[in-house]
Amino acid sequence: MPEIIFQIPGLCLVFLSCCGALGPDDRVNLTREEWKERLTEEQYRVTRLRGTERSFTSELLDVHEDGTYKCVCCDLELFGSETKFNSGTGWPSFYESLKCPIDGSDNVELIKHMHFGRTNIETRCRRCGAHLGHRFDDGPPPTGHRYCINGVALTFEASPKTDTEQEIEDN
Repeated sequence: MPEIIFQIPGLCLVFLSCCGALGPDDRVNLTREEWKERLTEEQYRVTRLRGTERSFTSELLDVHEDGTYKCVCCDLELFGSETKFNSGTGWPSFYESLKCPIDGSDNVELIKHMHFGRTNIETRCRRCGAHLGHRFDDGPPPTGHRYCINGVALTFEASPKTDTEQEIEDN
């Protein structure tokens, strides 16, 4: 059975505040106009209006460096590069989201929707509620999940290189 997370304001404020999950001071709540100023037109359409980018158009699809994928709206860390895989779908795919280091809760919340008798699991950023994409239960081990994520909903931050890696690159 898929894990469903429901947002309950005021619950676990102390435990989740480090992750920017549910604390009222940690949530990013901007007006429609503020989001439009902060985001590109495509980022706004996908993250705030629950849109979908065209498949095979994301610059992040072919990123293979070590690092972290973050929410484009609020900068919350959502996925580690070690969980990214090529699903062949045309969108960046991950088998697991990052967790809060204090209580282990996901930084990606899951919202169950029924559409024409089918269950869809929408993925959203826990800090700002940005629509990220969907989760399916046809992914690889160890979770069996496939987080199919719109690339425009993410930014990528490469991990710092070790001294040895930097020396090799410099030579």
